[in-house]
Amino acid sequence: MSDAPIILWFRRDLRLSDHIALSAAVETGRPIIPVFIHDEVVETHGAAPKWRLGLGVEHFAQRLESIGSRLVLRRGDARVVLDGLVQETGATTVWWTRAYDPDSIERDSGVKSALEGQEVEAKSHPGHILFEPWTVETKTGGYYKVYTPYWRAVKDRGQDAALPAPTELRAPDSWPDSDAIADWGMGAAMDRGADVVRLYLTLGEEAAQQRMATFVQHRIGDYDNARDFPGVEGTSGLSENLTYGEISPRACWHAGVRAMEDGKDGAETWLKELVWRDFAYHLVYHTPRLTSGNWRPEWDAFPWNEDERLSEVKAWKRGRTGIRFVDTAMREIYTTGRMHNRARMIVANYLTKNLMCHWKIGQKWFEHCLVDWDPASNALGWQWASGPGPDAAPYFRIFNPVTQLDKFDKDRAYVTAHLAELSDQPPETALAFYDAIPKRWAMSPDDAYPEKPIVGPKEGRERALQAYENRTF
Repeated sequence: MSDAPIILWFRRDLRLSDHIALSAAVETGRPIIPVFIHDEVVETHGAAPKWRLGLGVEHFAQRLESIGSRLVLRRGDARVVLDGLVQETGATTVWWTRAYDPDSIERDSGVKSALEGQEVEAKSHPGHILFEPWTVETKTGGYYKVYTPYWRAVKDRGQDAALPAPTELRAPDSWPDSDAIADWGMGAAMDRGADVVRLYLTLGEEAAQQRMATFVQHRIGDYDNARDFPGVEGTSGLSENLTYGEISPRACWHAGVRAMEDGKDGAETWLKELVWRDFAYHLVYHTPRLTSGNWRPEWDAFPWNEDERLSEVKAWKRGRTGIRFVDTAMREIYTTGRMHNRARMIVANYLTKNLMCHWKIGQKWFEHCLVDWDPASNALGWQWASGPGPDAAPYFRIFNPVTQLDKFDKDRAYVTAHLAELSDQPPETALAFYDAIPKRWAMSPDDAYPEKPIVGPKEGRERALQAYENRTF
């Protein structure tokens, strides 16, 4: 029994280095069977994140093969699949890295209960975030609802050193059968957009580590300033890799701390952004309603539009609102699978305040389009921007997207890169949008750009403020 295989269930932790569960399994000296399951949680993913996850799994499978192991692929209900693998392999242990969103918790709780009922050791390990949600408490023993006190509570906590990647994994005597990932069709919903967005991806552990090294060496010093300008490369870009666990948050933390000790001015601000990701999971764990409904229930009566068929919503999704900052950002997300953080605030503000549409519409669209989609960060971001969330921006703060563009894209580098209608000779980045979008949208770079916005900044602000003044809470 002591030499029975360990099933190591990989999810959003597609790496070998600084993987606590993997390192613990290696230390036992027992055979290890790495497994990825296209399960009930994966099934719910939107087009871009499901496709990007599939690419990450393919790449990780190759990484495992390079050290003499392999990744077993199965599709189905996680409990059923793992039960079958236990029976097939004689494994007495199933380990995985913890997740904290409500859908994953429900799945994992069911799996653990079922396995333990069969006297199989089922154990979860940390590794997806820096600070486990239950380990950060206020002085009264509650959870944090505001970010700044949360940051103060964790900023001086130490982090253990990152673990090295194993150079080999002991194989089982025989390998269970594996699905072919191509048969899963994880990119089917991307349609023709896959070929366009693929050019902007950075896949795998090695590439993620190089991305971090480049950022720390060349850009982290100016991060405080450059991160607000979408037309320049001022951020790390690591949200994509953190989403799929191709780099650990602990490795990122240590890199940021070293940069801060080296006197690089932007390092602490970058660490705060890394901890903001943790804060999102802290909130989702303690108040799981954050992902599916208004965190502040008094907002349930607010008169947002919830009809996605509305022409204004279609114009917002397609980058045809007539507001250049908004339209540029909505083209960027469809072409690259990413959107700059400043732009995310602007498009969320415009949808929920100027257009008076429910934040769930935007949350759902981002889940469809973002390759770095994260259930906690996406939910918190939309609720923060629109008003009903914890630690929210004041509901009466309404960005003017015109003045924001003048401030953060003064030379129009961002606009030029993505809005083809405004250039006599648009760059490939702008033209690629038309290769990615559904043909039914019937859009062309030869179309005239809207002469006036569907809702202007002044009109939208006044309408939103009136609705806020008439609110019943």
